[in-house]
Amino acid sequence: MATLLEMQSITKTFPGVKALDQVSFTVEEGEIHALVGENGAGKSTLMKVLSGVYPAGSYDGQVVYDGKPAAFHTISDSERVGIIIIHQELALIPLLSVSENLFLGNEVSKNGIIDWPETFARTETLLEKVGLREAPTTMVEKLGVGKQQLIEIAKALSKDVRLLILDEPTAALQENDSQKLLDLLLELKAQGITSILISHKLNEVAKVADRLTVLRDGATVCTMTRDEISEDRIIRDMVGRDMAHRYPERKRNPGEVLMEVKNWNVWHPELADRKVIKNVSFNVRKGEIVGIAGLMGSGRTELAMSIFGKSYGRDITGSVTIGGRPAEVGRVKDAVAAGLAYVTEDRKGLGLVLDDPILRNISLANLPGISANGVINEAEEQKIAEGYRGAMNIRTPSVHQHVVNLSGGNQQKVVLSKWLFTGPQVLILDEPTRGIDVGAKFEIYGIMNKLAAEGRGVVMISSEMPELLGMCDRIYVMNEGALVGELSADEASQERIMSLIVRN
Repeated sequence: MATLLEMQSITKTFPGVKALDQVSFTVEEGEIHALVGENGAGKSTLMKVLSGVYPAGSYDGQVVYDGKPAAFHTISDSERVGIIIIHQELALIPLLSVSENLFLGNEVSKNGIIDWPETFARTETLLEKVGLREAPTTMVEKLGVGKQQLIEIAKALSKDVRLLILDEPTAALQENDSQKLLDLLLELKAQGITSILISHKLNEVAKVADRLTVLRDGATVCTMTRDEISEDRIIRDMVGRDMAHRYPERKRNPGEVLMEVKNWNVWHPELADRKVIKNVSFNVRKGEIVGIAGLMGSGRTELAMSIFGKSYGRDITGSVTIGGRPAEVGRVKDAVAAGLAYVTEDRKGLGLVLDDPILRNISLANLPGISANGVINEAEEQKIAEGYRGAMNIRTPSVHQHVVNLSGGNQQKVVLSKWLFTGPQVLILDEPTRGIDVGAKFEIYGIMNKLAAEGRGVVMISSEMPELLGMCDRIYVMNEGALVGELSADEASQERIMSLIVRN
């Protein structure tokens, strides 16, 4: 097998930080090569070097592509030779059609005028290649995340891709959509397309990768062949130690009911005839971690957001009690005052102000806690932030660092710190470990266990069933806006959860 890509002794330094330290990385033509490591290990930086985001001359070392030294100064330079990168945050424009997205900047034209019949014909061919049957004129905003991810791949195919780089392509996908995408990668491999797959889902990596390279602290740790790949070894090489348990141990000792939701109904904010949440009732006890399982579209996030200050939906009915007293949750500030906190699944879009420093993000939900007479006490704000930095192990040189520069795991700790500063009794965590590595996940689990040990109630929404099974005292199962089952930790299994979903 011929070598398609060789990155030799790549070193990339930012002010005060060496992001890559003599990294060497080789990809063979026609293989799926996985690149794994903790958040901040240097994976994305390495791919930005490769794709020209960090231009030649801004790093040390050499890139050899297709047997020739390569000096990419822009993304266009790398795309011209068939290197296409699909980022975790999809680069699609929701209010444009599938066709318009596929050929944006690469329009099919005749005499300077867009040739729509040819554009649509090419779109249909590309969609067929990735297994989609949508009309070329379909607006992208009407499609689910799984289909949008496939459209990104179709877009890459429209540019005659030779080396496809996918950064966390299944992070936001349910199991079925993830499997479709992995199957497509294998099909593309059969067609001769080479792929670099960056993923934290180690079970998926083990299914499709021909080889796997581990980065840690900006350096290459090892490269494994398919026969050598195992989840335990990957984890050990990623974090630099053996992890005997994927989930930290906890004494389960739930107390009295802390929060109870009764007969909760929510209608869609725009579609008049669509009921999104249907007569849902559930409770959370002191010191308990309660899971909510379900497929994408089952209503889990809509349930959580509607309870948290009615920030989703309309014509909401039902009651919430916290600590035995009726809780007013009509507005977000009312829900916070009642002792409720909601950690959104979209930490970058809804959970954080990325261009603000850590300390401002932490204080954002509780400004009265750091102010007097309407004036912020900056010394107190810094003191509070430093306290959470230590308690939550937020890895940063300063609480004045902007959140956008943190890894995903550290960003998630900032979001948690923000809500903990409000002093909640019940925390709803929506996909709390999405897009973060196995080491950071373990830390988040430890924080959840600590909250439970303090007598707080934790509601955990997750698409990863092993995570729910490993962390929760009880699991509620949702399907099509309704609760279809409740399982204790002893009763719960992936098979039983799926059985409840399929039968209802």
